[in-house]
Amino acid sequence: MSGIRLKNNHSVILLFLSGTVYLDHAGATLFPQSQLTSFTNDLMENVYGNPHSQNISSRLTHDTVEHVRYRILAHFHTSPDDYSVIFTAGSTAALKLVAEAFPWVSPGPESGGSRFCYLTDSHTSVVGMRKVAMALNVTCVPVRPEDMRSAETWGSGARDPDGQLPHLFCYPAQSNFSGARYPLSWIAEVQAGRRGPVAAPGKWFVLLDAASYVSTSALDLSVHQADFVPVSFYKIFGFPTGLGALLVNNRVAPLLRKTYFGGGTAAAYLAGDDFYIPRRSVAERFEDGTISFLDVIALKHGFDALERLTGGMENVTLHTFTLAQYTYTALSALRYPSGAPVVRIYSDSEFSSPEVQGPVINFNVLDPSGNIIGYSQVDKMASLYNIHLRTGCFCNTGACQRHLGISDEMVKKHHEAGHVCGDNVDLIDGQPTGSVRISFGYMSTLEDAQAFLTFIIAMQLHQSDGQPLPQTTPGEAGAPAESEAQDAGPATVDRCSPSPQEDAPTASGVCNVLPSAVDTVGSCPLPLMATGTQQTPSEKTAGVLDGGLGPHVITNLYLYPIKSCAAFEVTKWPLGNQGLLYDRSWMVVNHNGVCLSQKQEPRLCLIQPFIDLQQKVMVIKAKGMEPIEVPLEENGERAQICQSKVCADRVNTYNCGEKISSWLSRFFGRSCQLIKQSSDFQRSAKRRGKDQSASTMATLSLVNEAQYLLINRSSVLELQQQLNASDENGKEELFPMKDLISRFRANIITNGTRAFEEEKWDEISIGSLRFQVSGPCHRCQMICIDQQTGQRNQNVFQKLSERRERKVSMIANYDPGSLSTPEL
Repeated sequence: MSGIRLKNNHSVILLFLSGTVYLDHAGATLFPQSQLTSFTNDLMENVYGNPHSQNISSRLTHDTVEHVRYRILAHFHTSPDDYSVIFTAGSTAALKLVAEAFPWVSPGPESGGSRFCYLTDSHTSVVGMRKVAMALNVTCVPVRPEDMRSAETWGSGARDPDGQLPHLFCYPAQSNFSGARYPLSWIAEVQAGRRGPVAAPGKWFVLLDAASYVSTSALDLSVHQADFVPVSFYKIFGFPTGLGALLVNNRVAPLLRKTYFGGGTAAAYLAGDDFYIPRRSVAERFEDGTISFLDVIALKHGFDALERLTGGMENVTLHTFTLAQYTYTALSALRYPSGAPVVRIYSDSEFSSPEVQGPVINFNVLDPSGNIIGYSQVDKMASLYNIHLRTGCFCNTGACQRHLGISDEMVKKHHEAGHVCGDNVDLIDGQPTGSVRISFGYMSTLEDAQAFLTFIIAMQLHQSDGQPLPQTTPGEAGAPAESEAQDAGPATVDRCSPSPQEDAPTASGVCNVLPSAVDTVGSCPLPLMATGTQQTPSEKTAGVLDGGLGPHVITNLYLYPIKSCAAFEVTKWPLGNQGLLYDRSWMVVNHNGVCLSQKQEPRLCLIQPFIDLQQKVMVIKAKGMEPIEVPLEENGERAQICQSKVCADRVNTYNCGEKISSWLSRFFGRSCQLIKQSSDFQRSAKRRGKDQSASTMATLSLVNEAQYLLINRSSVLELQQQLNASDENGKEELFPMKDLISRFRANIITNGTRAFEEEKWDEISIGSLRFQVSGPCHRCQMICIDQQTGQRNQNVFQKLSERRERKVSMIANYDPGSLSTPEL
């Protein structure tokens, strides 16, 4: 598939995303080009002023915004007579608004107070409402889906005869975790007191979290009259982002309470006295300040495009469900030769009908023994095929626990082990912390589904019964195009979030290094002594001694002055207080100041920096470009300090000037800048050694995690043998040793005697320098990039993954331990 095709009456509109398979529509759907074109034309042809003013342009804005409100209500099959639209920053802001404005009643002598009940299969933002309720001593009750489904209907005795005690029940129309759809009939049943989470007398109100559901399905509020309905429009249209709404049933609106009042919400107030009269309409009362009116106007064009391209939400529902059903059926049928399943799908349905299941598939990939392959590993492999999916728990811990069998105690243990929501720690003690999710949108195609299935099979799998599966060729959607290498950031992914389950050495002792020098390599190889305490059972059986592991030789020494650019090989080099002097001191950023890595721009590896210490300049070369020089140190008076991020850490940098920016922009064909970490900025390593205090933590340059990276030639040799043996064309040297070594972007190359023995080292010595191991470096897609050409071959990552039992780590992080300056 060369693009995303949106069809209507034989017309095709393309949003060109060459080779991309986008399967995260539940996270954010995509927008068609025609939607943006129509919106920008609107802005070019009209002047929209602040709607709080009274001039002509402002009245145009006000009237257009009101028209959009009507359009939203019509989309949900209701009218201003029954519902009001309050614009918010998203569904989360809408939920927060309800939590703060709901007329909660605290417990008292004659009343047990209000109840706040929510389905455990709810988004974090719903669960977070309980903190507001608990502050008022409101009883909060989580309700399991199975309990709600099996709840007996109540009689009229369960209701408060006077209906004065308000309770709130929240549930999603569609689970954002699994796509399970819950009965919309619950709305009327709970409101009428015929069904509910707990038997509490009073009047029950229902909040229907529709954010996930309405992205691919029609919601008829004339039939299912929920009291509150939060939505996020980017899930429906893709654009604009940061805009949502709370649809409030007008019969409930007078009950809502509000404390703060902002601009535009007051009919009258006094600055010197406690006098405030709110505006009459619920929207005017709750939309504090000026709304994002241009984004609201953009919604009109979103509705137009959606209707023009799809013919209505009913068509979207059928289209997306059919794709999900097809993919679910194919995934369920995948088997290893042993008959073991390839995936474990987390679902409450068998995708029999869109009434019970949305276009979302949640799963984990299994190995032939039935062990789960971590979602981070699957995500990395998917990126090699240019497949965009989502991993983790998807801001729905309740559903994640239920489907993956994670107890409350396990969640707490995982956090103590260093796992936090949104990181890449996918397995702890062999147990998954999350899963993989794919989801379809109205512009998804059959080719997307087939490309995804092809990826799952190509990853490692075999289908049972020998049935053929859809195939794609390089350059098609889902197949990694060799000319479109997508690389990773510098050397590793997730070194900021080391997996607690890894059995490699953990944090090390670190102290700053005084400027010194590493001796020469080459004709006089520098000896390296390694010590370690960890042994495998096979090594013990073979009689391999632990402790001192004997001498090794450093064969190569590299630094990478510009993060993610080519290596600079040296035979002798001074040490700074952040590692090898000038190693990863610079980085290339885009026009927004975001660091570029080979994930986004594989041609970074073609940028060759050279450091001239005597002239105090860095010379940068690239094919087809004149060499350019950049000073090694900033001009304190002229340096413009800016901030950027590296591995979630804030760093102070300065811009290296317009001349190099223009040079880089010409080479890459887009706006780029070169920035350097400020010399007076201190960034500390995250890992800490056993006997190490915060004051002795290593300071880092723009590296991800550690000052030095080391790799063992024997480890690379084993990988080379596997790769060359798998060459179907019979080539003897498909992957030369030097090529493979360059892919791992290590600083120190040693000639160890056994493959992967470096993972058992605790400490190494180079002359008088001692370094402690801070842990393995978890590899990412960057190792698939040929550092000489920028071309990609996913076999490197895949073979390393297979050899390392799905743990793609083949390089060790080192920080200086006890250091003394060697004599040179």
